[in-house]
Amino acid sequence: MRNVTVQEVPSDAQIIDVRERDEYAAGHAAGAVNLPLSELTSLYTQIDPDRDAYIICHSGGRSAQACEYFEQALGWDNAINVKGGTTAWLDAGLPTQK
Repeated sequence: MRNVTVQEVPSDAQIIDVRERDEYAAGHAAGAVNLPLSELTSLYTQIDPDRDAYIICHSGGRSAQACEYFEQALGWDNAINVKGGTTAWLDAGLPTQK
């Protein structure tokens, strides 16, 4: 599994936020799409498999689980875990939305 810091996420990245809907609504990385981990097996088709997918959660645990699912169950090699998650994103002062 590849890991990147929040500063390494490209500005035009496909960002997938795997937190639950209420967490996402409270604030998320600008442009992120919410596909909760609890629903990921039915929602993953909303991800463009031909682009790198930067997976983010609160602190990095659920996003790592999602990346493992993409790699093991789907055979994807372009799911990238965002270390530190939304907490690190906010701490870095990167663009957010509510």
